Amino acid sequence: MDERPVIDLARLYRETRLRVMNLVAGLTDPELDIRTPACPAWTVRDIVAHLTAIPEDAASGRLKGIPTDEFTAGQVARLGGLPVAEVLARWAAAAADFEAAIAAHEVWPAVIDVASHEQDIRGALGKPGARDCAAVRACTPLLLNWLEVPSPVRVRTEDGEYLAGSETAEIGELMVTTSRFEAFRWRMGRRSRSQIAALAWSADPAPVLDHLAVFGPADRDVIE
Repeated sequence: MDERPVIDLARLYRETRLRVMNLVAGLTDPELDIRTPACPAWTVRDIVAHLTAIPEDAASGRLKGIPTDEFTAGQVARLGGLPVAEVLARWAAAAADFEAAIAAHEVWPAVIDVASHEQDIRGALGKPGARDCAAVRACTPLLLNWLEVPSPVRVRTEDGEYLAGSETAEIGELMVTTSRFEAFRWRMGRRSRSQIAALAWSADPAPVLDHLAVFGPADRDVIE
């Protein structure tokens, strides 16, 4: 019998969305135009445009799976030039149906995306927070369970241990001790190769460094 706890994905998305909306609603144009170190091609304004476009594109049928770089560039081009108040209003208007779809179809990537981008915005603005929020607590174990590496890696966080890779591999098991938040960020490509290598590893992590991030690693250090 499956005894895994039921995760309310709609609630996780909604709570994160509301934090992001409150965070950016009062920003000035210069603040909205700050480049985000974790997503250097985008400004804060661009991230808000992308987050708003996702539920709109899902509702229209334009969104098919994980969006490509070309697709997200189109989202930014479509909404990035609008006043941020208008963009946030559109996000709020599209949110209810999107949240229902997230819950009905267990769309974890939508929650991971909004939680990642909340931290991207916070990092750009120098306003840390929500590092222990419900979305990060729920998404990090999933991201670590999804980890695929060519040799065994055991990741230890405050939540427990996660073992990835074949135990029959010729290379011995590596262990890294890190925090839930750091694991969330490096799994989503928000840390550089050198930052990941500098974590508390039991041995040289070179054989697995390029396999640890879903996207990336980052081209340069991301300091948050």
